[in-house]
Amino acid sequence: MSSIRQNKVARLLQKEVSNIFQLNAANWFPNTMVTVTVVRVSPDFSFAKVYLSVFGKMEPKECVELISAHAKMVRGELGKKIGKQLRITPELAFYVDDSLDYAEEIDQLLKE
Repeated sequence: MSSIRQNKVARLLQKEVSNIFQLNAANWFPNTMVTVTVVRVSPDFSFAKVYLSVFGKMEPKECVELISAHAKMVRGELGKKIGKQLRITPELAFYVDDSLDYAEEIDQLLKE
C-alpha cells in the first residue's frame, strides 16, 4: 500500500519524466509517441519503476532499451528539476506497460 507521500512523489516523477521525453522525443524515437503511464516509487524514494506506453513505428521493447541506455542522462535532468523537492533523485527502471494489451485480451475472451 502506497502512502500519500509516495503517491505525490510518483506523480511528480511522472510529470517531470514526461517533460524530459517530450524535449528529447524527436532525437531518440522519431515517429513514435512514448507516454509515461505509471510510476511506482519505493518507500525510501531511492528507486522508481517507470511504465511506458509506446505507439508508433518503434517496437516497445526496442524503445525501452533505448531509453534505458539514456537512463543516466534522464536521471541527471530529473535531478536538476526536482533537486529542491527531494533529497535523493531515485534510480529509474523502465518497463513496457502492457495493461492495454491485457485489457484487450480479457475483452476478447469475454466476447467469445
